[in-house]
Amino acid sequence: MKLKLPKFPLIKLPPRRGIFIGLGLVLALSASILSYQAYALYQKTSKLEGEKQNAISQLESIEAELESLKNTDQIKRNEELKGEIADIQKTYDTAVGVYEELVKLQESTDKTDELEKLFAQALAFLSKRNYQEASSTLTALSGKISEEQNKITASFVIPENVPTNNAPPGSGYSRQQVSTDAGTFMVSLVAADIDSTRVIVDTASSSTCGNDCPVLPLATYVSRNGAYAGVNGSYFCPASYPSCVGKTNSFDLLLMNKDKTYFNSDNNVYSNNPGVIFGGGYIRFVSAVSQWGRDTSIDSMLSNYPLLVFNSGVSFGGDDDPKKGSKGNRSFVANKGNTVYIGVVHSATVAESARALKALGVENALNLDDGGSTALWSGGYKVGPGRDLPNVILFVGK
Repeated sequence: MKLKLPKFPLIKLPPRRGIFIGLGLVLALSASILSYQAYALYQKTSKLEGEKQNAISQLESIEAELESLKNTDQIKRNEELKGEIADIQKTYDTAVGVYEELVKLQESTDKTDELEKLFAQALAFLSKRNYQEASSTLTALSGKISEEQNKITASFVIPENVPTNNAPPGSGYSRQQVSTDAGTFMVSLVAADIDSTRVIVDTASSSTCGNDCPVLPLATYVSRNGAYAGVNGSYFCPASYPSCVGKTNSFDLLLMNKDKTYFNSDNNVYSNNPGVIFGGGYIRFVSAVSQWGRDTSIDSMLSNYPLLVFNSGVSFGGDDDPKKGSKGNRSFVANKGNTVYIGVVHSATVAESARALKALGVENALNLDDGGSTALWSGGYKVGPGRDLPNVILFVGK
């Protein structure tokens, strides 16, 4: 900025006096300039101070708002959301479990219309976020499913023409009544001498499968291997179960099929699940497959649970009430010396099936999959056909 200085008339002064007056004018002018610059700096400083205070005020306001959100709305809402998510998860898990109970019941009867309507009502409550009513309806439905299952179990009567015999057959197919301290049970079984029969495990998949795995009817396995008998194999995740989404028809247990391929080896190296090994001319049961290596000189091997009989003693439910648990058809593989048995104990709990097999005099027996998977073949279906299966145990003549 250029400062315009006022014009003064020229006054002639004596030399010394003029010098002093000139210096005074210069000093006065300098003071005036400094004063103006100081004022301008003051104004600028005041403006910055105002902006600073304004910024501080805004920050304080934002901080107060944030603190308010932390202490009230967001935290409170977060807790509400957590509670709602927990309710959804709990009710959903219950719904899945009850639905699978309903599917299992439908494997035994087609009279489930009223139960299906009740399940649809529970889903309607769930869609409206009425978790209390949904949970209450599902609990009532589960009770009704149990009642219907008990009616079916109670209605099972062993046919009069089935003989009572606590000695297993030496060979071939037999259906007989077996008397135990827990009651009398009907057992369907096929016996084979391991010296004249190869026992193999066949799989629909050629290697470990985690989802959308192939499955086949038991009859197809029998036909393609030229087998004369067969039974369903290990537990797996059926496509009809909601909990099996993402792992449909897969199974997690150790298995070696007839092609010498081991399945699920990585997640079963240290498994505590029992298993059965079918060697060339021998059969061996182990209480945990961690005891077994990865020998491919055998014919096949399969793991499942529980071990029902081991070394001629009841291995499951021996000290408990054998009637505890639901009744159903219980598939098994067993042996007595060099004789191998595959079969089904009808309308029994798992513990009751162990008692029945012990009463038959088998030395070892391993439980297999049950429910809708249960199937037994000997010249045709003796039990089943049941659902399609990812693996089976077969008797093939040598």
